[in-house]
Amino acid sequence: MRIMGLDFGSKTVGVAVSDELGLTATGIEIVRRDSPNKLRKTLARIEALINEYNVDKIVLGYPVMLDGSEGERVEKTKEFATMLHRRTNLEIIFQDERLTTVEAYEIMDLAGIKREDRYKYVDQVAAQVILEDYLNSNN
Repeated sequence: MRIMGLDFGSKTVGVAVSDELGLTATGIEIVRRDSPNKLRKTLARIEALINEYNVDKIVLGYPVMLDGSEGERVEKTKEFATMLHRRTNLEIIFQDERLTTVEAYEIMDLAGIKREDRYKYVDQVAAQVILEDYLNSNN
């Protein structure tokens, strides 16, 4: 069973998938959005990746504030989750994503990715971290 991890943002969606045993996560793509309010192409690309990787479940980063409160991004994420579920009929699990971007930058630093190139990968690596956190808490 493969699981997809998503880091949903206003301009991009980072995508990661697990191996079939659900032990490891790999970042696979960043879906770039033309507009924060237009999701049709984004949903279509995610659906294509779901089919390509034979995904059974989706873990979606839940962007609560550091103090645990919910802001505008949480509402946008919930709306996205509803649309994604309606389109794919897959189970969607929310995973706390606090500090995943910070962790993603640390991972890229350790990997030797140049500082000026990190923005190209941060959402994909953050999706991987979100998925890894979920896998680690459920294995």
